[in-house]
Amino acid sequence: MPFLSGLSFIRQYITKPRTVGAVLPSSKFLADKMTSNIDFNNAQCIVEYGAGTGVFTENILKLRKPDTVVILFENNQQFYNLLNEKYANEANLYVVNDSAEHIGKYLQMHNVSVADYIISGLPFASLPQAVSANIMTQTKNFLRPGGSFITFQYTLLKRDFIKQYFANIAVTREIRNVPPAYVFCCKG
Repeated sequence: MPFLSGLSFIRQYITKPRTVGAVLPSSKFLADKMTSNIDFNNAQCIVEYGAGTGVFTENILKLRKPDTVVILFENNQQFYNLLNEKYANEANLYVVNDSAEHIGKYLQMHNVSVADYIISGLPFASLPQAVSANIMTQTKNFLRPGGSFITFQYTLLKRDFIKQYFANIAVTREIRNVPPAYVFCCKG
């Protein structure tokens, strides 16, 4: 299955590079770094933007409490179908085929008012500016006070953009990823 997911990822990158953003799925090392700042014992809702083939999702599901609600956003139809099939029997996990701009609608649909953590694999460097701004505005609106927005990017070019929404940003680097990535752990 991982090999097939990798082939699917490459195919989607070639046909939709602006929305997929990378030629390969994220590494396990990046997934570990992305989820290391989550307090799984106290998280009631975790949202993931751009879940792709589920690399970060695997860590979230392995570490979450059974009653923690997990909502995955995946705008790419092929990845959405893959995630839906992969997690069909997973309790309290919902896969959404829509833009992360509509987070509020889906939180409400699942009787959740705010997310404790929002993890993002979205390629902000290649998304249209208006879409990125809408996503960040909604992220800030629907993130619990004291919660964290955790994203990764391949360059530091979007740091100033993210800083418009989150004043406190801790940046780490994961070199065991293709390509190496910067992880931004953001708090309001």
